[in-house]
Amino acid sequence: MAYPRSRDSSRLKLFIPSLLFLSLSLMVLSLSLKSSVPFNKHKPFSMITAHKWFDDLVASGIGSKKLKIGLVNVDDDTQRAYSNMHGLGETVSIDFETVSKDLKWDDFFPEWIEEDGKWGPAKCPDIPMPTTAEVDLDVIVARVPCGREAKKKGIRDVYRLQVNLVVANLVVANGWVSPDFYRTVYAVFISSCGPMEEIFRCEDLVTRTDSYWVYKPELRRLKQQMLMPVGSCQIASPGQEGYIFGNGPLSAKFAYATLLHSSEAYVCGAIALAQSILQSNSTHDLVLLHDSSLSPKSLKGLKKAGWKTRQIEPIRSPFAKKGSYNEWNYSKLRVWQLIEYEKVIFVDADLLVLKNIDKFFFYPQLSASPNEKVLFNSGFMVIEPSSCTFEDLMKKTSKLASYNDGDQGFLNEFFTWWHRLPKKVNFLKVFSSGSRQIPDNLYTLHFLGLKPWMCYKDYDCNWDMVARHQFASDSAHKKWWQVYKAMPKELHEYCGLTKQLDARIRKWRRIAKNVGLPDGHWKIKVSDPRRYHFVG
Repeated sequence: MAYPRSRDSSRLKLFIPSLLFLSLSLMVLSLSLKSSVPFNKHKPFSMITAHKWFDDLVASGIGSKKLKIGLVNVDDDTQRAYSNMHGLGETVSIDFETVSKDLKWDDFFPEWIEEDGKWGPAKCPDIPMPTTAEVDLDVIVARVPCGREAKKKGIRDVYRLQVNLVVANLVVANGWVSPDFYRTVYAVFISSCGPMEEIFRCEDLVTRTDSYWVYKPELRRLKQQMLMPVGSCQIASPGQEGYIFGNGPLSAKFAYATLLHSSEAYVCGAIALAQSILQSNSTHDLVLLHDSSLSPKSLKGLKKAGWKTRQIEPIRSPFAKKGSYNEWNYSKLRVWQLIEYEKVIFVDADLLVLKNIDKFFFYPQLSASPNEKVLFNSGFMVIEPSSCTFEDLMKKTSKLASYNDGDQGFLNEFFTWWHRLPKKVNFLKVFSSGSRQIPDNLYTLHFLGLKPWMCYKDYDCNWDMVARHQFASDSAHKKWWQVYKAMPKELHEYCGLTKQLDARIRKWRRIAKNVGLPDGHWKIKVSDPRRYHFVG
């Protein structure tokens, strides 16, 4: 919602070209001085008038008298140029204290924080914002630093984050009137790399002219982003304002999604995942993306379990070796093409939902649980489907490297600014020492190592291999089989043992017995009836 269009639109029509003319003139002049090429004063104006977006900006009716422009992080020459608008506009310099140079990205995205508040609430380092909020700004113009871009890495620069947050907070402060009424405020970025895509969405990009990026941010989404902590140094919470997103929980369309590719090894896992979501009393859609590797029988079972299946063209990782387990993991990017949904929670097929997680639909993109260092785990993500985001992701698949040659490494380079969910939202079944008992307060359980359906139901077969002891937990194993027992019996056939799986289990049980592994799981008498009815 915007203010009514001004009758004084002729002044605005003169003002907008003048604004960009002066901006581009300064940029071209600077470049011409550096390259000793004579400056053509007519070229910038011809570039401006060739773009329809100026008419759109005028038609939007921002401002009724003089346009008020906030200038962020611009040099003196640029500030003087914008100030000399012959009475068509008023400029305001936005001052803020520069974030401490001693602070690094790791300080805002620590590997570990105190999540339960036992030693007090977790705190984030301070990123100073403007001390006074200007009123009724119509346009925010900011020069955005690109930081030191490492080769094939995403940008992790604290000052760049600060400038983006300053602009975003100014847009919200000047545009948000109430949940039902807000003004249009534009953000213009002067930069070769553009603003942070995590904050300023590609859908809100009005136009890009050389080094100028013009955005018309959607206030609801941007306001929710500004309610988040400045990094993963604190647990994210949508707060009360988060529930206005999408005009409320009743009108928004949400879905859970997962992915199967390359083989049918995870069909049983996807069936159990769907059943666990349904057993938690969720009523949102379940969408399963898959390639051509699934048989008609498997697709039938997946549909019976609750999935809406959708075949996709798989996406190959440009860095993975041919035939490797993660060769086609980039197919996960297809989840951003589910544009009929406002929000999607992506869940890997080797997870189990233990209690209702619908409330996490009200978190912004990209919300996830931590993995290690500054990284999140891509097995559980809150995302916002978008055609242009998918296009941007695809453009950067060969430009951004992945530490593991898979989707997780790539997505962490694309979304360097993300929102931390508690570990209990994506509890990784991995242990360094101590108890293997699974906590009672988990939302989901992520089965690393050998999967429960690949073992006998009697115990976790990760115990049979010393190298996999870190993934072994009998209590976690039991949780999975409880979901299996509760699902309709007609689905059990999709979780049967093959002869090959049975032979592998027997082989490692025999090795464990021969070396006398002290945990003694190889001594357990097996009663799993699937041993007598192989599938496949």
